[in-house]
Amino acid sequence: MSGNRHSVPSAPADPVRDPIRILIVDDHPVVRDGLRGVLERDPDFTVTGEAGDGAEAVELYRADPADVVLMDLRMPRMGGVEAIKRLLGQDPEARILVLTTYDTDSDVMGALAAGATGYLLKDTPREELTRAVRSAAAGQSVLSPAVTGRVLGQVRKPTQGPLSDRELDVLKLIADGATNRQAAAALFISQATVKTHLLHVYEKLGVKDRAAAVSEAHKRHLFG
Repeated sequence: MSGNRHSVPSAPADPVRDPIRILIVDDHPVVRDGLRGVLERDPDFTVTGEAGDGAEAVELYRADPADVVLMDLRMPRMGGVEAIKRLLGQDPEARILVLTTYDTDSDVMGALAAGATGYLLKDTPREELTRAVRSAAAGQSVLSPAVTGRVLGQVRKPTQGPLSDRELDVLKLIADGATNRQAAAALFISQATVKTHLLHVYEKLGVKDRAAAVSEAHKRHLFG
């Protein structure tokens, strides 16, 4: 028996979205292969290219811009931070997600200051990585939990003044291999005063020991 049934109009089909196009930048072929394998399991992603260093990444992106660049930091010829600056110089809308093993304050803050969209570590679980790529493609900032802690620590750290002349004198002697006793003798002060100066140096440079203080001083070109 037929009746006057009104057909219910079907809901419009969701528009087919183009997959997120990804450029992988890492100097280790095995890492690139692994990332390609992880990403291309998901139909929402397609890897459009691979680069072994920052210079190659800049050239590949210029020829075929990707939606997201997965960028390592320490690579030959051109590292990740410089590549981030170059990419954003040619395309201010570039979305660059750092994926690295390095999580020092200088690495993290350097990449973010250069304009990275996000920062992940290579031990990030697959689900978190794919979620981060989607977020980066949408223009959202993404930070791994460990990196978030470092960023907050930098933001909350009180601004420290420059080293005093005497603190710099002590640090120069330490950098040259002097012990506290030798530094005290050279500057005609007590060892206790040397220790006090070093504690102030550590606080101002945001470090915890002599080696780190010397390394940070070199990075800041404090020794001229």
